[in-house]
Formats: sequence, C-alpha cells, structure tokens
Amino acid sequence: MLDRPADDASHASTAVLVGLDFGDGDYAENLEELRQLAASDALAVSTVITGKRSRPDPATFAGSGKVNEIMLALEQTGASLVIFNHDLSPAQQRNLEQRLGQRVIDRTSLILDIFAQRAKSHEGKLQVELAQLEHLATRLVRGWTHLERQKGGIGLRGPGETQLETDRRLLGKRVKLLKEKLAKFQSQRDVQRRSRQRAEVMSVSIVGYTNAGKSTLFNRLTRAHAYVADQLFATLDATTRKLFIPEHGPIVISDTVGFIRDLPHTLVAAFRATLEETVQADLLLHVVDAGSPNRHAQIDEVNKVLKEIGADSIPQILLLNKIDLIDLSPAAAGYGRDEYGRITQIRLSAKTGEGLELIKLSLSEAMEECALQRRASSPEIGNLVGRYATLNS
Repeated sequence: MLDRPADDASHASTAVLVGLDFGDGDYAENLEELRQLAASDALAVSTVITGKRSRPDPATFAGSGKVNEIMLALEQTGASLVIFNHDLSPAQQRNLEQRLGQRVIDRTSLILDIFAQRAKSHEGKLQVELAQLEHLATRLVRGWTHLERQKGGIGLRGPGETQLETDRRLLGKRVKLLKEKLAKFQSQRDVQRRSRQRAEVMSVSIVGYTNAGKSTLFNRLTRAHAYVADQLFATLDATTRKLFIPEHGPIVISDTVGFIRDLPHTLVAAFRATLEETVQADLLLHVVDAGSPNRHAQIDEVNKVLKEIGADSIPQILLLNKIDLIDLSPAAAGYGRDEYGRITQIRLSAKTGEGLELIKLSLSEAMEECALQRRASSPEIGNLVGRYATLNS
C-alpha cells in the first residue's frame, strides 16, 4: 500500500493528479474517475494538472514544461505524491521521481493500492499480492533492495548475483508460491461447482461497473450483509448465497468484483479464479448506474472484460439501477423483452426495493428455460429421441 507515516498522515495523504488529453474522447469522464479513485484511496487532492498532447513524451510522459508545472504545484501545496491518470513506463516513473523529488505512481498502481486495502478474505489478499508482485516485476531496476532487507539479506544472495538478479529471484519464488496457493482455492471451487451442476442448481452472477450498486442488490435479494459504500471498489471478495425462487427451488447467486475502464491486466489475471464463477454462470445480472452520464461507456467496459475472461456468450439481463436518484415517474420500474419473449432489461432501485419483484420474475422464467434445456440435453431424452428416429426411419 502507499506509505502514510503516522506522524505526518495529512501530508502523506495529499496528492497532485495529472491527466493529459490525447484526443481520445472521454477525457473529462476519465479525469473525474481518477478523482473518485483517489477519494477511494483516502487521498486528498490538492491540485489537478491538465493539458493536451499529441503523444506521450518518451522520457517523462508529460514533457518538460508540464513537469515544471507539477513541481510548482508540489511546492505550493506541500503534496508528497503525484498520480498520473495513465500507465507510465518504469523509465518514465523513475525520471519523474528524480525530477520532482516526490513519489510518482500511475493509474494501475493506484487501483492496486485500493485493492490491497479492500481485500478481506485470505484468497482476496493473495490475489492482490500476486497482482502487485507481477506489476512490480516489470519495474525492477537498480535500487529495489527492499526484498533483501525484508528477508534478512546475508546468505540469500546467490554466487555472482547482482542485487537486481537477487530481487527478481526472490520475487519469482514468491509469485510461484502465491499461484500454488490460489490453485488450491480454485480446486475447492471446482468441487463446489461440480456439486451444484450435479444437483442441477442454476448459477447466477451479478456483474457491473464499480459502484453501480451490485452489493446493494445482492443484499436485497439474499438478505446477506455484504459491505456497501458509495465508493469505487467498496468490496472485492466474491460472495455466494442461495436464493429460493417460489415454485422453482433454489439458485446460487454470486456478487463479484466491480469492473472499471482500463482495469489492469495483472488484476484480471490474478482474479481470474474468482471470476470463473462468472464464466461458469447460467445467467448474468448486469447492474448499471442508470443516472450515470457515462453508463453506455461503462456497459461497454464491462462487456469488454467479460469477453476477455470468456463470459461474453452467457445470457445477460441489463438492470438499470438507481432510478430513485434520477428524474423519473413513480412508476418508473419496468422491464423489456426481446423478440423471443425473454426479459432482457429491468429498471429498478436496489436501495428502495422498487423493481425487485421483476428480477425474481426474470429469474423464475430463466429457471424454467434452463430446466427445459437440461432435460433436452439429458442422456435419457437423447435416447428417447434416438429410438423415435429409428422407429420412423
């Protein structure tokens, strides 16, 4: 996590944000999201440095003039941290820290720090540490001696090894150990998943952009007590509960980690085991903040990550949440069906419970369809179909 000395907490928790416009389109939204990320990491923003460039500067990303502007902002505000709303190369990060005399991190490092603070379960902490170490592995340069100091130093260095080689070797061993531990968790989940499949229990995963209201909806549906807060990445650890649907029986419903634009690949890789609950689901409830001006872009980002983990072919129901916060009529809750009669979109408020019955209706219909598909694909039905075809040939 980011260093915040107890004797100088206010100074250490003040940051200068830097966001440059390269003409990509969603500049204002990206900058606002960076503010939210900083707030989620308990950082006070002293200044936001903006500017336009056609391409990043190879040495410092921002160019000499903008670096001088950042330096002046640091001197005037007393901030001790600079956060770029972009991915910096190891050389750019090192050059900036040498020029500015303060710590410099990029968007990926900020998200990793938030994840490190929010992970509560043992598996979640292992996943975050793995992501941090794999991110660090790309940035090992001379001077990264903390790994040796943590381990005691003397006696660990191999013959003829430089400090950099030693650090890489120690880091590689720790990454291997973390992957082995996470593989055991994955095996346990595989056993549980096969047990549910044998019992023909339908599996549903709640997905969506971070802070869209997934955990609030999960709590409403299952009467669980998952942590809820109005901040990005309020909860990371996947939670699974059973939900009973009248006349149909139980389903298994899972609350998953929220997505965000430019989600670090190291995080997607580290959380792949947890996200397999999403990949193996029979149905996805895609929660969207209906009041967000960026909701369409957020839907696209979620679908992009779903495609990356191989879950893009799973049926979805789009849940337009937080209708209590936007200017709609009292009877705003409702739903839409596709040309096959399936419910594909529901307007609701997870906070007030408005529209909740529509979700249960959609789950009931999905369970009926899932049961029909399983019966049609069962060996007994297949044999009957085969015998019928033989008799009529």
